[in-house]
Amino acid sequence: MTWEELHSAVARCRRCPLHLERTMPVFGEGPRDSSVLFVGEGPGAEEDLSGRPFVGRSGRFLSQLMEEAGVPRESVFISNVVRCRPPGNRDPKPAEVAACLPWLERLIDLLKPEVVVTVGNVPSRLLLDTKVGITSLRGEFHRCRFAERELTVRPIFHPSYLLRNRSRERGKPLSLTLDDLRALSPWLAGGIP
Repeated sequence: MTWEELHSAVARCRRCPLHLERTMPVFGEGPRDSSVLFVGEGPGAEEDLSGRPFVGRSGRFLSQLMEEAGVPRESVFISNVVRCRPPGNRDPKPAEVAACLPWLERLIDLLKPEVVVTVGNVPSRLLLDTKVGITSLRGEFHRCRFAERELTVRPIFHPSYLLRNRSRERGKPLSLTLDDLRALSPWLAGGIP
């Protein structure tokens, strides 16, 4: 499947009930040769209207943190576990995740990222096949097998959580997230650590 075929398939997707209320599916965006893939849980209201990932309040905050940590948004590919907005911005249900999973698998197959940054619990637990929460998972690189590929995964706190926990004190979630983002620098420099 090519990038264009995948984009077209996502645009026509009717695999789960989320498509019934969407304005636009959110495919993802970024350079198709990026070595870093960010994966969130699903689109919010602004993403649903624009068709772009992480452009709402949380997304703008994530972009600010990325920039501060030396990870320009335009240098990474950003997508989600599900492509349509769950009502009320709730977590996607297991059946919705399962329905959308082939799109994430094909995206990873096309992009071939060297590292995947999972944003929050939903994508972290999915890719790492665990019930362990983000507080325990973040702060290190994990190896896993997903979509027939060996992946390096770096979980980070979701920006909506960070908006409620803005202390920059060392050891607090915001400071820890900046450290997690700075740990991506070897991949952004074009190499693999």
